Amino acid sequence: MEKYIKRNFFYLLILGVTSIITSCTENKTKTLETATVSEPKTEELAPAPKLSEEFKAYWYDGEAEITSYKLEQARYGELREGTAVLVYVTEDFLPNVQVKADNYNETNIPVLKLNATKNFNTGIYPYSIMQSTFYPVTNNQHALKISASIQEWCGHVYMQLNNRNTFEVQSHSYFQGEADENFKLDKTWTENELWTKLRIDPKSLPVGQLDLIPALESTRLNHEALEPQKAFTKLENNSYTISYPEANRTLKINFNPHFPFDILGWEETTTNGIGTSSATLTTKATKLETLKSDYWNKKSNTDLNLRETLKLQ
Repeated sequence: MEKYIKRNFFYLLILGVTSIITSCTENKTKTLETATVSEPKTEELAPAPKLSEEFKAYWYDGEAEITSYKLEQARYGELREGTAVLVYVTEDFLPNVQVKADNYNETNIPVLKLNATKNFNTGIYPYSIMQSTFYPVTNNQHALKISASIQEWCGHVYMQLNNRNTFEVQSHSYFQGEADENFKLDKTWTENELWTKLRIDPKSLPVGQLDLIPALESTRLNHEALEPQKAFTKLENNSYTISYPEANRTLKINFNPHFPFDILGWEETTTNGIGTSSATLTTKATKLETLKSDYWNKKSNTDLNLRETLKLQ
């Protein structure tokens, strides 16, 4: 990460811009089937807007933005207390192998990365969820890569979407009928990328009716096939709402309407659980604290106090 910091300053000077997790006994009949796709659609890129000096000063200062949240997570028909963390950071991305670049190169793609984590317990056993989204700061194309992993005591799963000629998806699970999947999807909006697009420019968010691929976390937790769904989106001064009528799911993201458009919390309402234990519940996340830090250099025991600052201890 030290190379990353040096690279970022060099970048500024030279360029100036540029789960399926359920209980051990729960297994819905829905399975992730190999998708049938049409010929790949070429992604038409709009002209890249110029990054503001405000944007560059905030996001290219060699630090990440870390925000902690109090979490009330719906799972198995009940609300569970936990914590969530959103980590936003800019970095260079290798377009071909689609991983973070260790060194600067003019062919690298600058991205705003979001690592979103959740931790909560269901009775005796814990859940750990993480989603990663790599979104170009040019804000004129889809996310280059999205991944999600979920762990709990019954097992763990992993899903990854790569933006190449089409969306290439890999999924691995411990559930029967969902073991190892490889399939392709036509390019369209993804829910995951909207969380990063919002941080660059909320006014650029898509509104109205659209085809939208739900968050990887949501599809895996609900044993749903990863595929576009009809969605309705609405942008207000300080919130962005996504509704999926067929899935009976609504997500509302609350944010600061002024730069840097930080996320204040979110609410996700959906039917949770199965059979007699099912109920319509609302997951809620409420902001606790925000910290700007080169956290990758804060790995000593003496740095544990930073977790107290984030109210994660």
